[in-house]
Amino acid sequence: MQPLHDPAWLNSLAPDVTRYELLKCCGSQRWATAVEQARPYANLEELIARANEVWLRLDKEDWLEAFRSHPKIGEKKVAKPVAAQSQQWSAQEQQGVAHISPEVTGKLATLNYDYEQKFGFIFIVCATGKSSDEILALLEQRLANDPVTELPIAAAEQAKITELRLRKLINS
Repeated sequence: MQPLHDPAWLNSLAPDVTRYELLKCCGSQRWATAVEQARPYANLEELIARANEVWLRLDKEDWLEAFRSHPKIGEKKVAKPVAAQSQQWSAQEQQGVAHISPEVTGKLATLNYDYEQKFGFIFIVCATGKSSDEILALLEQRLANDPVTELPIAAAEQAKITELRLRKLINS
């Protein structure tokens, strides 16, 4: 077994298997391909740094592709098929909204709908460690943004999610 924080096993995989593993962390095909092609990685921090560099250079369509690999906050289904591990991580990340009242569930559904109608993509937030009240407050706050402001915020949240998932992937 590899020591924690050692991506040697990821370095040793076939390219298609590596991309499959990386897509568990971020649902952008171009991101996964670019991160896979930059191997080998000496350590987890190098992998995360490269993953962030690649992410920031992608275009809007790549970001939207990644967003579609997430369920809406408070839901379990995603817009495109994802690996079981990715679904499990989403459920863990959304624990703050796992057991909420029907009233909060309804408000969350309404705000999710309003957000998607306004911006054309689902509300993306790094939900790990956040309560339902915190997530609702962020959703309400971000609904006030214009689309030009909001897309980079959502992309930055995706980058946080990706980093957490890369850490889980390497340390599992």
